[in-house]
Amino acid sequence: MDVALTIAGALELILWPDTCAQNYHIDMDAFYASVEQRDNPDLRGKPVIVAWKAKRSVVCAASYEARAFGVRAAMPAVRAERLCPGAVFVPPDFTRYRAVSHDVREIFKRHTDFIEPLSLDEAYLDVSENKTGLPTATMVARTIREQIRQELNLTASAGVAPNKFLAKIASDWRKPDGLFVIQPDDVDGFLSPLPVARLPGVGKVTGEKLAQLGIQTVGDLKGLDLQVLEQHFGRYGVRLHELARGIDNSEVVPDRPTQSISVEDTFERDVPLAETEPMIRRLAEKLWSASHKESRPARTVVLKLKTSEFKLLTRSHTPESPPSSCEELTDIALRLRERVALDPQQRYRLVGVGLSNFVEAEETAAQPALFE
Repeated sequence: MDVALTIAGALELILWPDTCAQNYHIDMDAFYASVEQRDNPDLRGKPVIVAWKAKRSVVCAASYEARAFGVRAAMPAVRAERLCPGAVFVPPDFTRYRAVSHDVREIFKRHTDFIEPLSLDEAYLDVSENKTGLPTATMVARTIREQIRQELNLTASAGVAPNKFLAKIASDWRKPDGLFVIQPDDVDGFLSPLPVARLPGVGKVTGEKLAQLGIQTVGDLKGLDLQVLEQHFGRYGVRLHELARGIDNSEVVPDRPTQSISVEDTFERDVPLAETEPMIRRLAEKLWSASHKESRPARTVVLKLKTSEFKLLTRSHTPESPPSSCEELTDIALRLRERVALDPQQRYRLVGVGLSNFVEAEETAAQPALFE
């Protein structure tokens, strides 16, 4: 039986017929906050927000007690404090979170060498040939779950589905510490009522374009002709056509290294370059928070701009060592803006900030000074 898992915590797996591929997406529940509550009993049962309590900080994670007040990751910390004035703010300790993530990974490795991590708190596993010789995928997953609970005292939620795309949606369905299964015959009934924003790649801009076409749900999208989707979205239109039908042929790829991460946003109105600083600062905050889900540091900072005429510009800088703080990342991104030589009156519709050139931590320690 060909079995693929996406693992992040609490599992109860269901065997399907041998003709059906099984994919699991497992997502550790409120990972950073859960680690803090596990390691500090005084925090258990309290609304915990993992963030620096500073004017420009963003939320890295929130416990489910804090989420009940509307607090979410990537939210400005000042807004989170207004929503949940009784919250306990804990500064993030990414070294510790990476260590716990490593412990989770080691449990996975007892059962399979085919592990595709998505971040510190998510991974896909292929256990079609498990190391322990357990006869079924269900037994493998139950064993993994028990080992995570007993050894790490943490939980996670799992989604089980015919492919990775569906499994990832399903893992979020019964959080925390939940399991949701999408059987092959139930795919269309599950997908059709979902808002199109639940599909990967459908952000604010794409969602607005779909809304202009009268598309609100996945069922609406399924009814749209492929030619129309290609006309409006190019090659991504084909992907939308497939996703609306629950089609995803991507396989579990073990240890695929992150090439880059980025965040971007489109302005409500086109603005001159001089007015992009507030957005660059906000995006740098979000990027810095997102970067801590990656175990390796990134050496290169990238600034992306799109003009009102849809011309794409990128500027990048690789300092002697990776940015060590959000302030340093923001400073580099703002200085990259100074390298844009277009007319000062030129207007821009989009700005993005990214990180690339990921390296192992020990490589940065051994990196000689530039021109040494």
